[in-house]
Amino acid sequence: MGLKTNYGKLDNYTLAYEKEDHEITQRHLKELKAFRYDWLTEAAQLNYRMYENRLKNSLERWKWRYYGYPINQMFGFQSELPSFLINSHSIENQQEAEAYISRLNEFPRAFSEFLQSYKESEKRKILPPHFVFEPARQQIKNMVTGAPFDKTNKESPLLEDFMRKVSALKISKKEKSELIRKAKDSLRTSVLSAYKDLDHYLAHLQKLTNKNHGVWALPEGEAYYNFRLRQATTTDLNAEQIHKIGLEEVKRIQEEMNKIREKVGYKGDLKSFFQHLKTDKQFYLSDTEKGRKEYLNKTQQLVSQMKQKLPSMFLTLPKTNLIVKPVESYRAKTTGIAFYEPPSMDAKRPGTFYVNLYSMKDVPLYKAEALTYHEAIPGHHMQIAIAKEMESLPMFRRTGGNNAFIEGWGLYAEYIPKEYGFYKDPYSDFGRLSLELLRACRLVVDSGIHYKKWSVQQAIDYMTQNTPDTKREIENEVKRYFVIPAQATTYKIGMLKILELRQSAQKTLGSQFNLREFHDLLLTNGPLPLSILEEQVDQWITRKKKMVL
Repeated sequence: MGLKTNYGKLDNYTLAYEKEDHEITQRHLKELKAFRYDWLTEAAQLNYRMYENRLKNSLERWKWRYYGYPINQMFGFQSELPSFLINSHSIENQQEAEAYISRLNEFPRAFSEFLQSYKESEKRKILPPHFVFEPARQQIKNMVTGAPFDKTNKESPLLEDFMRKVSALKISKKEKSELIRKAKDSLRTSVLSAYKDLDHYLAHLQKLTNKNHGVWALPEGEAYYNFRLRQATTTDLNAEQIHKIGLEEVKRIQEEMNKIREKVGYKGDLKSFFQHLKTDKQFYLSDTEKGRKEYLNKTQQLVSQMKQKLPSMFLTLPKTNLIVKPVESYRAKTTGIAFYEPPSMDAKRPGTFYVNLYSMKDVPLYKAEALTYHEAIPGHHMQIAIAKEMESLPMFRRTGGNNAFIEGWGLYAEYIPKEYGFYKDPYSDFGRLSLELLRACRLVVDSGIHYKKWSVQQAIDYMTQNTPDTKREIENEVKRYFVIPAQATTYKIGMLKILELRQSAQKTLGSQFNLREFHDLLLTNGPLPLSILEEQVDQWITRKKKMVL
């Protein structure tokens, strides 16, 4: 959030704190029921509904608190605490540098508390797929490689970050040297010991499983997946329905792709066109520093072009700055192709669009437009920054959220630029469809893994046959679905609901419908569960109709 209270501390990860938090949630729900709902204003009633929804979801999660995989190849303590310090802990003076060092010294305590919780999962035989261990342990190795852990000339990620931030301070060289000496001591002792303990425990867990199963294999796995679907999509859609929607959407999108294939004059079928896109050098920049710089420059240009067009698409625009950065090397190999890091509440830390340039084969030029619109503007930055800036909303609505709306908006944001003259190049439009196809395949594959008991290879085979994505990208995607069940279903379910509501409003209001006003309704309310979003759109339609009368 950008607040600097407790700036030298890390969070509380104890089981006792988790229990206390649960008890507070129970008390809050009881207190909420004391309000006379019918006495509240319309705005307050929405706050009530939103907070009630948040509390009930939290209480439902309590049963499943030992589920999930808090260490995996994508995220977890091995990468999240360093990422937090690197991306969120600013150093503007000597005291804030000391606070950074204090947080380094907090690593053993934080890791120890985290491991106690993880051991509760182990007792219940809730273990992650076997494939998560090698990459997670490699990330640990990456964090403790380089100075001051060895005699190489290259600094480790945390030391490099600390030295870069301290070097910008207006203090004496002697003071800077002393701060760096302290940081090195903390890294060699506190940070190294914490990572050794974590790696030792992961080595132990690695010996306990050689399976790569969906959550159906866990105790009460079917019920857990149903719970995950409800919370992720904020709907009552079951796994069979989601699987069917996915198959229908894959078919529809591939039909649209075939039209573009014919338009560009390609003679083969869609599958061979996919192969053509994977192998033709015209679609890729060189796998060099020059190629990476060119890609970042192109992304910046796309952001600049979209900024100029935003006023014709939206009434409310974000005030917070947006920057574009490559994913850090220590986590690039196993993270996604792109993602967004939200800004701080005070906007001093900008929103960040991360592009993963580990392999330039994974970021073809024809996907660049859609990728930028999703992660940056008018996608995640637009939605998240505006929500944070809405001072009329209570804090939980400005900072919280649900994936169905957030990722649904992101996918919708890939689509709407087409209506405003973007995607002029048919290959870029094909790139838009290829990303939408990926999200449709996610419905099929996520439910396939966790409901239909697909293996890793079955999931990879389906993605390979139905998308133009690279082998490495598909493998990373599939492994992602295994460790975050149901999350991948949110994109398409959310987008379909937004489009459904838009079409309903257009049909009902006719000439009264204003797309900029519709977008404003969606963005200035913060991320709403899809059922509540539908109610808000219905109320907006009713108000618009009354204005004419």
